[in-house]
Amino acid sequence: MATERLYYSDSYLTDFSARVLKCEPADGAWRVLLDASAFYPTSGGQPYDTGFLGAARVEDVTVNSAGEVWHTVDQPLPEGSEVRGRIDWERRFDHMQQHAGEHMIAGAIHRLLNGHTIGLHLGHDASSIDVDLPGGATRVDEESLLLIEDAVNRDIQRNLPIRCWFPDEAELSRLPLRKPPTVREHIRIVMIGDEECVACGGTHPARTGEIGLVKILDARPSKGKMRVTFVCGQRAVLDYRMRFEAAREAARLLSTEVESLGAAVSHQLEKTKEAERALGALRREQILEKAREAIRSPECLPNGLKAVACVFEGADAFALRDAANEITSAGLIALLSAGTQKGSLLLFAVPPSVPVSAGRLLSETCRVLGGKGGGRPDFAQGAAPGGEALKLALENLAREAAE
Repeated sequence: MATERLYYSDSYLTDFSARVLKCEPADGAWRVLLDASAFYPTSGGQPYDTGFLGAARVEDVTVNSAGEVWHTVDQPLPEGSEVRGRIDWERRFDHMQQHAGEHMIAGAIHRLLNGHTIGLHLGHDASSIDVDLPGGATRVDEESLLLIEDAVNRDIQRNLPIRCWFPDEAELSRLPLRKPPTVREHIRIVMIGDEECVACGGTHPARTGEIGLVKILDARPSKGKMRVTFVCGQRAVLDYRMRFEAAREAARLLSTEVESLGAAVSHQLEKTKEAERALGALRREQILEKAREAIRSPECLPNGLKAVACVFEGADAFALRDAANEITSAGLIALLSAGTQKGSLLLFAVPPSVPVSAGRLLSETCRVLGGKGGGRPDFAQGAAPGGEALKLALENLAREAAE
C-alpha cells in the first residue's frame, strides 16, 4: 500500500501521527513503513528529511516504485502502534529554500539563455544543476550569470506565490511547462508566479520571499554540460559572511580597506615578483660562482679528460643548465645534480671537442640507480634516487676514457 505523503499538501507540516504498518531489521538498524508520513524521501535530487518517530531517530528515508515510504531508524517500533513523527525543521526549510531557488535559476536560464536543466543535486554546503545550452556550449560569460542572478533575486523580492498541486489532465495540457514531466501519472506541478512552471515532487515554501537570497557561486563545464553551483537562503547568508570575514582579514593583513583589496593584492603580487626576480638573479650568480670555483679544480680522468662533478642545492633545471654552459665553455665535462624530495635531478653536458656522449653516460648511470634520463651527445637530463649518481658517472666516464 502506497504511503500517504503529507508533505505534498503541506510542506510546513513538522508534527504528525501515523500507524506503523511494518518494522523490519536492516543492517543494524530498522526499516519502518507508515500509513502516512510527512518525511520527504530522497528523490529528484533533494535529500531526505531527518527527525524522530517517537523516540527513534530517523536516519534515512527512501521511497520504492510502489510508493511506499520507508524510514530507517535506530530502534524498533511496534507494528500496529500509533507513532508521533517530528521533522527537523531547520533541515526541511533549508531544502525548501534550495529547491525553490533552483527552480527559479533554471527558469531564468531557460528564459534568458534557452538552456535546459538536466538534474539537480542539493549538497550539504552548496547545490548544483547541469544545463544543456544551445549549440553544445558549456560556458557563459560573467555578465550573463549576473543577469540570471539579478532576475531571480528580483522575483524573490517581489514575494511571488509558489503553488504546488496535482492538476487534472485537461488543466495539465494548458499549463506553460518549462519541460515535459518525467512521469505519466500523479503529476505534481510547482508554479512560481506566472513564469516558472514545472513538474516536481519536492518541498517548497509558499512564497518566493522565504527564499531570501540566491547567489550563483560557479558555472563551469562538466561532462559536456554547464554545471551551475549556487546557494540560497541562509546558506547564501553564511556564504557571504564567510567571504566577507576572509576579505576583511586579508585587508587587515595588507593594511588596506576591503574595497581596495584587489589593488592591494595586485601591488603585493608585483612586489613579490620583483623580489623573486631579484632572488633568482642572486641565486643564479651564486650558482655560476660555484661553477667557476669548481672549474679551477676539475676531476682529471685518463686520456686527459677533465670533468666537473658538482651538487647545487636548491637549483632547478634552468640553473643547472647555466652552470653547465659555464663549465663546458671552459672545455670541461659537466656532471651536475640538484637534490629533490625523490632523489637527484641530473644534468650532464660535454664540450663539442670531447669524444664522450652525455646522453649515453646519463642513461647508463640512471639505469644502474633505477632512474630515468637521456639526451643528445652534448647534453642530457634525468633523475635518479639517492645521491650516488655523480660518483657512478665519474667511474663510468673514467672507464670509458680508459677504453
